[in-house]
Amino acid sequence: MTARPTRSPTLIVLAATLVLGLAGGKAALALDEGIDYRTVTEPMRAEAGDGVELLELFWYGCPHCYQLEPQLNDWLARQSVDIDFQRVPAAASPRWVPHAKAYYAAEQLGVLDKLHEPLFKALHEQRRRILTDEQLIAFAAEQGIDEDEFRAAYNSFPVDMKVRRSAELVRRYAIDGVPAIVVDGKYVTSATQTGSTATMFDVLEALVTQEADADAQPADAAEAPESDDAS
Repeated sequence: MTARPTRSPTLIVLAATLVLGLAGGKAALALDEGIDYRTVTEPMRAEAGDGVELLELFWYGCPHCYQLEPQLNDWLARQSVDIDFQRVPAAASPRWVPHAKAYYAAEQLGVLDKLHEPLFKALHEQRRRILTDEQLIAFAAEQGIDEDEFRAAYNSFPVDMKVRRSAELVRRYAIDGVPAIVVDGKYVTSATQTGSTATMFDVLEALVTQEADADAQPADAAEAPESDDAS
């Protein structure tokens, strides 16, 4: 993990500073663009939806992704804001593609719960090498997933299209490391960016709150009573 950039006076003057109040009476958190998060050049959500979209781009071979998993699950469980959360196995290099295919194959078959956590544990706790197509298909079979069905899904057109979409999201959001979190297609942050996982969650909460408040404003304005000033 790289060191967090120093907040020089010049950078603070030039950076776009976001000051946001957090829910639950917490003090306002000042976010510095380029230090706490970065803005996507051409903002766009991955999918349409009503909630604040949160994408986690990860790779099964990444130890930081494995360590973040339970913390992210706990953080999501505590949120009161409507969040459209989606994990995206990043197809950032040819080496990462087999893991992305395995994720989407399990998702297609409705057996992601049998593969996702066990694969993480096998790689990082048991130190197993499960990297190739055949190794992943064999591992899925070990977890009680039908080998023929998994192989067919793994090599299917829908899975191929999802992997291509993942690679496109990596390019669109200029992801250069994982785990990375994309908020509403507009902002990207990570523990590497913020300097620590704890700070990253503070930044996420501020950005999510901002986006939820912005989404709520049109509805609030529409419900506002008309002025009864005399004409």
